[in-house]
Amino acid sequence: MRALVSRQIGALQLLSHLMNMIRRTLDIATDARLREMADERGQDVAAVLAEAVALLDSVADIDGPDIGEDRRRLDAFKSTRTAVPLDDVKTWVASWGSANELPRPAPRKIG
Repeated sequence: MRALVSRQIGALQLLSHLMNMIRRTLDIATDARLREMADERGQDVAAVLAEAVALLDSVADIDGPDIGEDRRRLDAFKSTRTAVPLDDVKTWVASWGSANELPRPAPRKIG
């Protein structure tokens, strides 16, 4: 048990070190936003970055694009002209974790 805890602590220290390396490569505005998000959540920046990476990993297929799926979605959009505008998504995401968190935006006719 003690060895497991020691390995977990070592992994957390490594993750913290890696996150600090990542933060040093960010532009000033992004770094400031990360710090702001961390403060809002009562977490450190490494935890916020770790959550972001986990979220990205859960929604992004980094093994390669699925061209067939992309084509199906484009064809569906061309026939229905329904989508969620990017500004709606940005507003929704910006509300996450706030007292006034917004519901997921619904697709609507555009263009």
